[in-house]
Amino acid sequence: MNPSQAKTIQIFLPTGEPRGIRVAELTTRIVQAVAIPRSDLATAKARAELDHVAVYFLFGESEGAAKPIVYIGQTEDVRKRLDQHNANKDFWQTAVLGISRTHSFTQAHIRYLEWYCLEHARSVGRFTIENGNTPSKPFVTEPMEADLLDVFDTLSTLVATLGYPLFDPIIRPSATNELFYLKGKDAEATGELVEDGFVVRQGSLGRTEIMPSAKDSVESIRHALYEGGVIVPTDNGRLRFTQDYLFRTPSGAACAVLGRSANGWIEWKNAEGKTLDETRRKLPDE
Repeated sequence: MNPSQAKTIQIFLPTGEPRGIRVAELTTRIVQAVAIPRSDLATAKARAELDHVAVYFLFGESEGAAKPIVYIGQTEDVRKRLDQHNANKDFWQTAVLGISRTHSFTQAHIRYLEWYCLEHARSVGRFTIENGNTPSKPFVTEPMEADLLDVFDTLSTLVATLGYPLFDPIIRPSATNELFYLKGKDAEATGELVEDGFVVRQGSLGRTEIMPSAKDSVESIRHALYEGGVIVPTDNGRLRFTQDYLFRTPSGAACAVLGRSANGWIEWKNAEGKTLDETRRKLPDE
């Protein structure tokens, strides 16, 4: 680990509940991220953090969707805006505010942060973006932009620490990354074990047919992947992954590719033919 990258993050629990309202900050920075469960919205509205102007994120999920969902916005009246979203948007469970604890953010700051967060979230592709319109890039001076990019880096870390890795690349570039391969009938895929699951790489090919014994488990995820544009049919009757896609487990990834029940720890093999189980789970003396 590079010591220069080490950070100390403080998370305050105003109600004492670990899954309730949380206020996170890097101890050396002015930026705070405030997580507000929808069920605690009434309690949160009494807190001083909602007196700030803010860039904000609404996080949620939709049954059968390929990815979690986020809406990104900015506001000078947090209470009013959250009340509007509480009345009009069904999908979200948690709001996360990005604020300055010194009240140094202006409308120019939050408009730029909203634009930059939308652009970066789309490029990463971990979440489905709920926003219908994309604002154009606001004008800010060069010194202000440099400051705001630093603010974004801090906000990205805090939002991920609160459980929403919205801006974290699905695959972190590294010289030690090890690829694994899966081959089967009409299937040929490449993947990688990562911190929060298993990624099937863009360009991987899957079998269209689903075996009857796996129909219930595979059909739902395939439907979500089709709807999300993650997989598309090819001219030769197979499925192609249009983007890197994160599965929760190696087995889930293998089943989606092969169209049948599969143990991903055995099916995925590295370039030397060793299984994921052999390389990542077994001890050297076993």
